[in-house]
Amino acid sequence: MQRLRVSDNRRYLAHEDGTPFFWLGDTAWELLHKLNREEAGEYLRQRARLSFTVIQTVALAELDGLASGNAYGRGPLLLNVEGRYDPALPDTAGDYHYWDHVDFVVNGAASLGLYVALLPAWGDKFNLKHGVGPVIFNEYNAYSYGRWLGNRYQDCPNLIWVLGGDRPLETAGHFAVIRAMAEGLKEGDQGRHLMTFHPQGWQSSSQYLHEESWLDFNMIQSGHGERIIMNYTKVGGDYAKLPVKPVIDAEPCYEDIAIGFKPENGYFDASDVRTAAYYAVFSGACGHTYGQHCIWPMATEADDGYLMHWREGLNRPGAAQMGHLRALMESRPYFDRVPDQSLIVNNKTGANYMSATRGSGYAMIYIPNGAPVTVDMSRMGAGGVAASWYDPRNGGYIQAGLLPALEDHALHTFYSPSSGRGNDWVLVLDAAVGK
Repeated sequence: MQRLRVSDNRRYLAHEDGTPFFWLGDTAWELLHKLNREEAGEYLRQRARLSFTVIQTVALAELDGLASGNAYGRGPLLLNVEGRYDPALPDTAGDYHYWDHVDFVVNGAASLGLYVALLPAWGDKFNLKHGVGPVIFNEYNAYSYGRWLGNRYQDCPNLIWVLGGDRPLETAGHFAVIRAMAEGLKEGDQGRHLMTFHPQGWQSSSQYLHEESWLDFNMIQSGHGERIIMNYTKVGGDYAKLPVKPVIDAEPCYEDIAIGFKPENGYFDASDVRTAAYYAVFSGACGHTYGQHCIWPMATEADDGYLMHWREGLNRPGAAQMGHLRALMESRPYFDRVPDQSLIVNNKTGANYMSATRGSGYAMIYIPNGAPVTVDMSRMGAGGVAASWYDPRNGGYIQAGLLPALEDHALHTFYSPSSGRGNDWVLVLDAAVGK
């Protein structure tokens, strides 16, 4: 596998040789903490089959990841003389210790072509705020832990470092911990891996850290709180910031999570996760992350919080449909693509908001509920245009005809093959000069 870098235009991610890398992530926060070797292999193979490229997980996990052992009863850290879990004392004693298991999963992901976006620790380990904790980091042991972790995985080409972990930076001490950990990671791995920060809900790393030199790209958590998806506002805001950095929504609404965490509000479904994905990417994101609410904790029992076993969650429709987004983005010229809302005349609001992007010789408009869309065809330049409908549910195309060259500022209204909730479509316009 090749290491990753920021693309030359600073908007996207690329392999070392300059070829495009589309981040299609899955949130498996408790993967290292909850699953054994066989289960981890099962999970990784299934995600590779569905065209995912990145697995997001955590070394010091959220769900009592310090005191409760992994699937083999091993913990990540030793206690210091004060009886506290110490990040400067990773437990590497004996056969198949905790970090051996991490090695196995990281290497297993690499064998399947998967990158691992690894959080050194969940955020409750530096800012409790809520959760289990305990708080164990200060700027000194954060640096030591980061350097040890960076050194251990410096030769793994499929690593991306993600600091933070769903907690805000509220004090000078919090900032000091994150900066020290970033410094330690960079010293330990000799700067070989990209690095970002996972914030709390409805925030972005740019709020705190945009100008930090170690922050290679911005990460958003648009979250699970609002019924009407508007993550395009966050992505668009980060896209416009200077200095230019790539941006990704790495925790949007999860499939099968209660809206606003309240079952009485209903649950986000495959239609919602598709909308969040296309909104984000068409607004300039360098990829997208999917999540299923029973997979991230590797739930084994259905209850009011989790509707199914994690294995059942693997086969939810939204996960398979994410691969169609990747295929669409990789089917056209990649690095020159930009968001362009000026393609849409009299855009809708709320649940019917449409998002547009264009690149060399093509444009795409995402229509969440199949409403008619009027397009300013002058944005496509001179010559004819071949129109088609891309189905985000199955990745198929329906041809919509060839439009002759139109006069400047000519408008054309397109009508989706179907409409209503769950009938989202992508209008694809390809330049057909001379045809």
